[in-house]
Amino acid sequence: MSLNLNPLLGWQVDRAQIVHHGSGLQRPECILAEPDGTLWTADARGVMRIAPDGAQQLIRQQAAGPDRPLDAQSLILGGSLPNGIAFSAEGDILIANFGTDAIELMTRDGRSRTLFNQLDGRPLGKTNFVLTDSRGRIWFTVTTRQVPWTRSINDKTADGYVGLIDERGIRIVADGFVGTNEARLDANEEWLYVAETNARRISRLRVMPDGALSDRQVYGPADLGGFPDGFALDVAGNLWITLVLTERLIALTPDGQVLTLLDDGRPQALAEYERHYQAGTTTPELMAACRGTLAPMMASIAFGGPDLRTVYLGSLAGSTLPSFRSPVAGLPLAHWPRG
Repeated sequence: MSLNLNPLLGWQVDRAQIVHHGSGLQRPECILAEPDGTLWTADARGVMRIAPDGAQQLIRQQAAGPDRPLDAQSLILGGSLPNGIAFSAEGDILIANFGTDAIELMTRDGRSRTLFNQLDGRPLGKTNFVLTDSRGRIWFTVTTRQVPWTRSINDKTADGYVGLIDERGIRIVADGFVGTNEARLDANEEWLYVAETNARRISRLRVMPDGALSDRQVYGPADLGGFPDGFALDVAGNLWITLVLTERLIALTPDGQVLTLLDDGRPQALAEYERHYQAGTTTPELMAACRGTLAPMMASIAFGGPDLRTVYLGSLAGSTLPSFRSPVAGLPLAHWPRG
């Protein structure tokens, strides 16, 4: 598209117009919106449903076997930790569980089962994100197979991958990513975009009819100047990207421009983290010092509202979902009714 037609040029988020949804959320990392205004977000304790009137319902995963610890700290340290979520073709909730290293399926009343926790007899690794397409296929990402997974941040290990679950079962369709995070399909499902957090870039791959991926390329700058975590496409072809720790929301235009839409960063803390990132000596304490105030450790983005022009931000350390209005509609996900 021509640069002068892009509705994001010259536009930024007006912080005075930001509205917060939900309260007491714990690690609302990923968000799903439904046409009626219902919001679903991953939570350290399960999945939170936020009704259009603001009423909240925490849905804990109910599985066979011993009761799981229910406090968030216990879950984070060693139990379930829902990260990426998506709707299945039947309307249930698919979960990429960063705590159990599994792809799980949960009904809307909490009945949960593991779909996969191994591939070819080996553990999946740190399952991060899950996405469905118009054919009902399930795409998922694994950040790393390092144990502990945090080693991959300083080592910048290229052992993340993209997997696919379809009628043929489960398989890896692309490997060798540096900190694989969220993935998104374009409007025609011809390209799959992948955030490589620890390489600070977006890659994309061409989707073949059988789900194979080819023509891998870096999309946009080789270094975005921050750590891409979550992202979403709008109908104009822009990628809206959250830069975690950098605490910035940017847009990558089809022409390759990087636009800053919102900056909630802490420059001094970020400079210190950057120094350690380059040296491979980062620590959780350095990460925590970077968190902003709006959506602390800004991690994801989702479009919702009846016109898909309401933007919601997810985070790793926030307790609400901030939202604002966009000048352009988001690209509808597979669960959204098509006109």
